[in-house]
Amino acid sequence: MAGYSEMLGSIKTREDFLRFMELFMADIEDEGVRDYLGSLTAWAHDMDGYYSNTGKEKPKDINWDFIATLLYTGSIYE
Repeated sequence: MAGYSEMLGSIKTREDFLRFMELFMADIEDEGVRDYLGSLTAWAHDMDGYYSNTGKEKPKDINWDFIATLLYTGSIYE
């Protein structure tokens, strides 16, 4: 199994993103940050309900790899 950083560049689907987040969060030591990322991940998993309940149109072309890269690089950027 590839580590989360090796997944960057190949995350195409929400399921890929959720797997990335599972691996990424396991490496986060700060409990507050891990909780925040866990909430973000839970929302991404259940986002269809949000769009359905609010009557908003779900985005069609979500760049899951860009979101994962943004989160990862934010954790290492100085």
